[in-house]
Amino acid sequence: MPIIEAHLLEGYTSEEKQRLAKGLTDAALMVIPAAPDAITVMIHEMPQANYMRGGSARTPAPARSNPTQIIATYLAAMEARELEVAQKMLGEGFVMNFPDAPGLTTLAELIAWAKPRYKFVKKTYDKFEAFQNGPVSIVYSIGTLYGEWLDSSEFSGIRFIDRFEITDGKITRQDVWNDMAEVKGKRA
Repeated sequence: MPIIEAHLLEGYTSEEKQRLAKGLTDAALMVIPAAPDAITVMIHEMPQANYMRGGSARTPAPARSNPTQIIATYLAAMEARELEVAQKMLGEGFVMNFPDAPGLTTLAELIAWAKPRYKFVKKTYDKFEAFQNGPVSIVYSIGTLYGEWLDSSEFSGIRFIDRFEITDGKITRQDVWNDMAEVKGKRA
């Protein structure tokens, strides 16, 4: 039964410490075949005045933003067509890969690509999953699509998975998989 202890400088919020404890638990579960309840995480805080490295006092680095919240905010901005808000969330070298549209690099390209396909599309989210791979946060959003085809008929229940990469708080990649072509093909 693993016991994981982490030592932090004071200054992180309760929510940030809870995210850290959950991440440490999940990391242990990737390696150790234990029940989650068998994994104990203890976070010890050190007053900043009691810590020095290299002969200099240090302050804690700010916590990374919650990657799931970054993606939820981005998707809400896209759905509301707040494109300036969404654009500011994209990092250098951003690329989107949609079915039959790999390598889109701007939101304008995405909108132009989608225009002859449907009037609008919205998402219902079943869940978000977040992982860390080195400096890159990976977030999956999973759910169903609903909206309106060009002929004004409605669609719903179309499965999708979006995979995002976030580096330094900015979205750098979006890969999209969905069953829209399957559903549309059955209408023909």
